[in-house]
Amino acid sequence: MNRKALLRGLCLILLIGISPGIIHSENRNLQRAKETMERIYRFYDVGNSPLLRENYPFVADYKAGYLAGEDKTPQKKAAYLWPFSGTFSALNALMKASEKEYLPVCKERYLPGLKMYYDSKRTPACYQSYLAEAGFSDRFYDDNVWLGIDFAELYHSTHDKIYLKQAQVIWRFIESGTDDKLGGGVYWCEQKKQSKNTCSNAPGAVLALKLYRITHNKKYFTEGKSLYEWTKSNLQDPTDQLYFDNKSLDGKIGKAKFAYNSGQMLQAAVLLYKITKDKSYLEEAKSVAKASINYFAEPFQGKDGKEHRLFIDRNAWFVAVMLRGFVELYSVDRNPEYLNVYQDNLDYAWDNARDADGLFYGDWSLKRTEKEKWLLTQAAMVEMYGSLAGIKL
Repeated sequence: MNRKALLRGLCLILLIGISPGIIHSENRNLQRAKETMERIYRFYDVGNSPLLRENYPFVADYKAGYLAGEDKTPQKKAAYLWPFSGTFSALNALMKASEKEYLPVCKERYLPGLKMYYDSKRTPACYQSYLAEAGFSDRFYDDNVWLGIDFAELYHSTHDKIYLKQAQVIWRFIESGTDDKLGGGVYWCEQKKQSKNTCSNAPGAVLALKLYRITHNKKYFTEGKSLYEWTKSNLQDPTDQLYFDNKSLDGKIGKAKFAYNSGQMLQAAVLLYKITKDKSYLEEAKSVAKASINYFAEPFQGKDGKEHRLFIDRNAWFVAVMLRGFVELYSVDRNPEYLNVYQDNLDYAWDNARDADGLFYGDWSLKRTEKEKWLLTQAAMVEMYGSLAGIKL
C-alpha cells in the first residue's frame, strides 16, 4: 500500500470510529498523538453523529462544574463546547506534524459537529456552551476565543479563506465583550458579566495578533496590544510575574493561578516581539516562562525511580495551552530547556499515567485517579504530543 492510500485509510478509519492499531513512526510523539486521537474517536463516539461524549465511560447525568452557574442541561448526549473544542486544537497540532494528514477528519467529522453549537439567532453570532438544538445556553468569550485561534491555525494550514472569515466572525463576538468598566478588558461570560478574566483577555490578545499577522490590518494589532496591556496591568502578580485568574467588577482579584493564563500571556509577548522587534517583550516572555515552569512543574520521584519536574495534578489542557507559549518562545530563542521538561512529562505520562484502555488520568503522579476520563484531558495530550512532534530538542 502506498503512502497516500495508507493516509486515506487512516482518515476513513478515524471517521467511522474503528481502531487502526498502532501506526508505526520514527517520531514517538507523533505516533502517540495518533494513537490517542484514535482512542478519542473510538471511546467518546456518540454514534451516527459527528459529536463526542464528555466522559468515558459515558455519564448521562453528568454535571459540569466549569459553567457560570448550575448545570441545568438534562441528559446530555454530547460534550459541552469547551471539551469538544479541545479536539480542534488536537487536530490542528496533528495536521502540522503530519503534513495535513488529518485535514479530512477535521473537515468531515469535527467541523460538522462544531456547527451544531453555533448560535446565529443572537447577535453577534458565536458558539454557545451546549448544542443549539437544546435551546439557548450561555455564551463564553473564552470558549469562542480558543475556537478563533484554532480557525486561524486552520487557515495557516490550508490558506482557505473560509476559516479566516470564521476567525474574524469570532473576533467580532470577542469585541462585543469589551466595555469601559475596569478600564477595558473582555468579560468571561456574555450572560453573566461579573468579571473580566485572564482566560478571555490573554488569548484574546493572541487571536488579535494572529489575525494581524495574517491580514496586516492594524486594527487587530492595536486591539491585541491593548488586551495584552490591560491584562498585564490588572492581573499580573508583580511578586512572581505570573497571572491571577480574574478581576470582578467590584475590583476584587481572584488570585488563583492557572498554567494556561500565564502561558497565553507568554505567547502574546512573543508575538508582540515578532511584530515590533521590541526586545522588552522578549525579556518579559522569558521572565514569565521561567516563573511558569518553576511554579507549575514540581519535583517528583517517579515510579521509574528517577527525579522529574512533573506537572502534578494540573488540568492537562491548561498545561497544553501553556505549551503554546513555550513553543512560540522556542521559535525565537531556540532554548530547549522548557520543552525538555514537557518531553520528560509526556514520556512519563505515557508510561505511567494511562488506564487499561490507554486513556490518560488527569494527574500524572497518580496521587488522584478518576474512573471517568474527561474528553478534554485526552485532547490536550494529543495536542502536546503533536506540538512536540517534529521539534528536535
